[in-house]
Amino acid sequence: MQEVPKGKLLIIGGAEDVGDPEKLSEAQEESRNFRNFEVLQELLPPDAKADHRIEVITTASEEPHEMGKKYQKAFERANISNVGIIHIGNREEAKVPATVKRIEKASAVFFSGGDQFRLSTILGCSQVADVINRKYIQEPGFIVGGTSAGAMAMSAIMIYGGDSSKGLLKGTVKISSGLGLIDHCIIDTHFINRGRFGRLAEAVIMNPSCIGLGLGEDTALVIHNGNDAECRGSGMVVVIDCKGLGHSNIAYVEEGTPVSAENLTVHLLTKGNGFTLKERKFIPAKKDIDLEESIRSH
Repeated sequence: MQEVPKGKLLIIGGAEDVGDPEKLSEAQEESRNFRNFEVLQELLPPDAKADHRIEVITTASEEPHEMGKKYQKAFERANISNVGIIHIGNREEAKVPATVKRIEKASAVFFSGGDQFRLSTILGCSQVADVINRKYIQEPGFIVGGTSAGAMAMSAIMIYGGDSSKGLLKGTVKISSGLGLIDHCIIDTHFINRGRFGRLAEAVIMNPSCIGLGLGEDTALVIHNGNDAECRGSGMVVVIDCKGLGHSNIAYVEEGTPVSAENLTVHLLTKGNGFTLKERKFIPAKKDIDLEESIRSH
């Protein structure tokens, strides 16, 4: 039986609020769920100790120094201090003792966006990745966060390519191994804005034991015990479940042929909604239950 992680995962759909009002999307401005820094604040829990330190890893980015400056400013705006930036550009740098020591001492690590294939191939099975995995499994309160590519790379099976405009054409979705922090899930990001339903659906149909997690922008799932997920942020998370999959043509049609599937189950999560990944169960937000009961009582 797989050991239950004592740490927490924070997977973010990209374009999270970084405190720059000029970069707010129209959806963020219009959403009643929008709150400044809500997603990034998850890296600094209320019970954090005084020496709580966040290390931002910019490996996924082709402009790591610019990415590092972006998040340094974002955390400063959010009044989150004790933040470090780590640039790991190749596998040799992923085993530098000083870098490994910084990860050992960290309370949280955060993977920036960029290219998830770059992230997984540079850090996969590295000393840095081994330390992060061990701390996530063994240390209560340790947080592993990631946004966009940094979120997609956290799963054992990872989407690294696929044209959204050709979604659900067999062979258009490219799959590889991720960092393996979470099993039986496939994660996609910028999900609503970039129309990625088709490619995540195809990925899950190819791997029906997995749940598809499509995260909208400025939206996150906080996952405890490797199982109990709760939605945060201003947007939506789309969950695609193939447990009841019936007929599908994916096993025998030629590449480039549209994929058919019977009995895909889709859940839509917004702030406060939960989902148990092993039991595949939707959990209504307490505020929604209270509102429904209030309306009924009148």
